Amino acid sequence: MSRTQKQPSYLGRPIQKKTIGDRVVRFRTALSNTILDVLKGRGWQEVQGDMEWDFYWCDVGWMREVFDHYYMEEHCRINHFRNHYELTRKNLMVKNLKKFRKQVEREQGKLEASKCDFFPTTFELPSEYHMFVEEFKRNLGSLWIMKPIAKAQGKGIFLFRKLKDITDWKKESYKSQEERRNDDKEPVETYIVQKYIENPYLIGGKKFDLRVYVLVTSYIPMKAWLYREGFARFSNTRYSLDSIDDTYIHLTNVAVQKTAPDYDPEKGCKWSLNQLRQYLIARHGIEAVEDMLKKMDDIFIYSLLCVQKIMINDKHCFELYGYDIMLDDKLKPWLIETNASPSLTASNQEDYELKCRLLEDTLNVVDMEGRLTGKEKRIGGYDLMWNDGPVTLEEGGLDCMSAPTYTTNTHLGCFNDREKQLKQLFRSLQMAKKTTTV
Repeated sequence: MSRTQKQPSYLGRPIQKKTIGDRVVRFRTALSNTILDVLKGRGWQEVQGDMEWDFYWCDVGWMREVFDHYYMEEHCRINHFRNHYELTRKNLMVKNLKKFRKQVEREQGKLEASKCDFFPTTFELPSEYHMFVEEFKRNLGSLWIMKPIAKAQGKGIFLFRKLKDITDWKKESYKSQEERRNDDKEPVETYIVQKYIENPYLIGGKKFDLRVYVLVTSYIPMKAWLYREGFARFSNTRYSLDSIDDTYIHLTNVAVQKTAPDYDPEKGCKWSLNQLRQYLIARHGIEAVEDMLKKMDDIFIYSLLCVQKIMINDKHCFELYGYDIMLDDKLKPWLIETNASPSLTASNQEDYELKCRLLEDTLNVVDMEGRLTGKEKRIGGYDLMWNDGPVTLEEGGLDCMSAPTYTTNTHLGCFNDREKQLKQLFRSLQMAKKTTTV
């Protein structure tokens, strides 16, 4: 994998003048993968330790331990919101979505609230064990999946059909608060239990999920961008319900699949979203695929709106979310989870190049150099889908197979002609600057 990143050609000649005086942007990063290459390739200066920085790609631990006690200058930017976990921790995401759905039904009626029915039936254990048992008895024979609320990469996940498989959570649910305080044993880890999607859409007999990237630069007012590129992650083994203990069948996480004996790191288990879009259109037609994409837009918008009022908005913060979406055999998209720290480690050269494009465009939107007007609806591979309200489609679809019939300014899976678009954008911005200074 190439690790040499040069300043992107669409930026033209190396830019000397920055918004931060006459010096280059100083950055810190907690990661040493793709993001470090992109930041260095931009011509920014890396600083270490206690040195002052303008831009920090931090980990969530830093936000938890340091952010509240750290003073930032007006221009500084950081890649997380303070309580990002309201959307990215599995139990809190579902709690906020349930609450939001009730609010929408109360204010706008059942039809509008039905647009929020994009996440599986979910309970938190052990606290909601008794509620779960009632639902379990109403759906005898169904398959359920258990996930620890604060782990990633498929760790701790298992499937079950019988209540006896989760007796630890049952015992914990019967304990009083005093019993829990006096218990010498470690309390059982908090999990969520979800109804398993038993009818996933299959390609070549294999299950997959989608990784989609959404960038939020502000919650008040809310401003959200959808990236055109992403990928479908396939399981390594053909789908079957005969073996519910086989993680290679049921979990699509790369961290799980790459441990399979016959995994090929160069070939991987991924399709681009562009490949997937073309495949689905060929099989089901443009209308069915556009309806699916419109429902995915609803997932992104409603999930962000459900935390808008509780998110601590800060002008220094932005967030790059990695959404995990699964399709069922009727092309209905389901929200599986939302990640605050989507993996930026590349699995092969193609994955490295995609993540470089994603991160370069993220930095273009964040705009530390102060090139943009703030009125742009497209920046590289990002399309502005919400700006204190839905952003409508004025033009577009020209780089898709046909112009979308829906009105949202989103182009998920369309061809990403980002270099051409960025050259035109920055050229027009430079010309506009020249005419105002003459």
